[in-house]
Amino acid sequence: MKNIYLLKDLSKLSGYSTYTLKFYLKLGLFQEVGRSPMTNFRYFDDSSHDRLKRIRELQKRNLSLKEIHRQLENKFRN
Repeated sequence: MKNIYLLKDLSKLSGYSTYTLKFYLKLGLFQEVGRSPMTNFRYFDDSSHDRLKRIRELQKRNLSLKEIHRQLENKFRN
């Protein structure tokens, strides 16, 4: 069973600010898994957290966000 997180929960779990997560969403580095029809809150799951961990690893290699996006997309296609 997958865990479901709100943006603020994912922020605490990942160590990224909510502002940074919103920016990464806008860039397409990761995606929400759904939204609440009543509150319009974004929902995320464990795969979102795993992707953020991968982004953190790639940042430690001093890759730019553009390079990280490319790496993540190539991994997804293969």
